[in-house]
Amino acid sequence: MNPADADARRAWQLLVKFFFAQREHLPTLGEEFELSPVQCHVLHLIEPDEPLPMGRLAETLRCDPSNVTGLVDRLESRGLVERRPSTGDRRVKVIQLTAAGSRLRAQLLRRMTGSACSLARLSASDQRALLRILKVLVDD
Repeated sequence: MNPADADARRAWQLLVKFFFAQREHLPTLGEEFELSPVQCHVLHLIEPDEPLPMGRLAETLRCDPSNVTGLVDRLESRGLVERRPSTGDRRVKVIQLTAAGSRLRAQLLRRMTGSACSLARLSASDQRALLRILKVLVDD
């Protein structure tokens, strides 16, 4: 095996390990806001003022669209999101954060990325390098 391939595989293993180590905090964080971990994830995925098609949300979550309907129903009943037809295609339903949803999302993100975050152990230079690397990996 090529050394670069071995390094890439090891990096992937460490990223997955890091992700799951951080994920264990989501249930307690969600409970604080009376949200399930998946509801926290949905709020994280919806950018303020950027309607998200429900079909795309189902694809992102890798779940059946009927599951997304239930998730959105619960978030909508709490006044955190609203569902409406897309302006580009009225057959497509989009969800958008309400003002209350945007505020709760901001609180949730502040708590998820607070000073206790293990990434804070990295130097400022290493944090910037990690940010650049992750942007390359996730940006289209």
